[in-house]
Amino acid sequence: MTAIDQIQLNFNPASLITLNIVLALVMFGIALDLRLSAFQAVLRSPRAPVIGLFAQFVLLPAFTYLVVRLIEPHPSVALGMMLVAACPGGNLSNFFTHLSGGNTALSVSMTAVSSALAVFFTPFNLAFFSSMYEPTASILREVNLDSLDMFINVLLILGLPLVLGLLVSHRLPKIALVLKKPFRYISLTFFVLFVLAALAANWDNFLSHIHLVAGLVFLHNLVALLSGYGLAFLTKLPAYDRRAITVEVGIQNSGLGLTLIFNFFGGMGGMALIAAWWGIWHIISGLFLSAIWSRTPLPETKEHF
Repeated sequence: MTAIDQIQLNFNPASLITLNIVLALVMFGIALDLRLSAFQAVLRSPRAPVIGLFAQFVLLPAFTYLVVRLIEPHPSVALGMMLVAACPGGNLSNFFTHLSGGNTALSVSMTAVSSALAVFFTPFNLAFFSSMYEPTASILREVNLDSLDMFINVLLILGLPLVLGLLVSHRLPKIALVLKKPFRYISLTFFVLFVLAALAANWDNFLSHIHLVAGLVFLHNLVALLSGYGLAFLTKLPAYDRRAITVEVGIQNSGLGLTLIFNFFGGMGGMALIAAWWGIWHIISGLFLSAIWSRTPLPETKEHF
């Protein structure tokens, strides 16, 4: 095992259980604010969400694979990049889309649909792209990754809370109405506090090793943002939708990635550093992009999704 993979983040089994619960609560909170009509809207007007989801689950993983082949980072770092790229949109994407003046309804719908699709696409994309690059393929062989186990893990963390939240929203709309805003804000607050606590507990590790991944995460996040914006621009979506898709693809659920790294890869140092710094950096880049777009008027009339 190389030096970077011997880095041990201060992240014990109790922390992992807490992260799983927090991610599930965030997903449940998002689902409380949804109606089945959000999914029906995707079927009625599929163009924008399909373009966004294509960028999320096809372009970003493919471009990540190309970046890995071009740069040839350390194998565990490369696998961490592939795993983050295989994750769905992050929990804060709806918030940043709103700040950016983008199509928040489209963002919420994409988050819900991508979280549901991630049950299949996250294990599939990780296995598919990492198997085509020998250094990452060898890690998968060593850990004997079971895609079915990963499928079940993602199902429990994202799929089940999404279904339960939708059931409450559909069957008990009055309760959902009372719960949705406080629950979502509280769950997001817990998520942010968890990230800050994890950062504080691993501050020395970050200071000592962040130089190993900071440039790669910056480049990878830029690739993600450009993947969303580029495809939305080339397909001539209105700026209102382009902003939503850019943020949705650029804000990855790195918390899910970190959970999978500790569940299936023993917290491998290179992977963990990539996912952990992604979780911090995409907040910085999301705030920066939101600050720019919030001050930039849309060139055309908003067309609500």
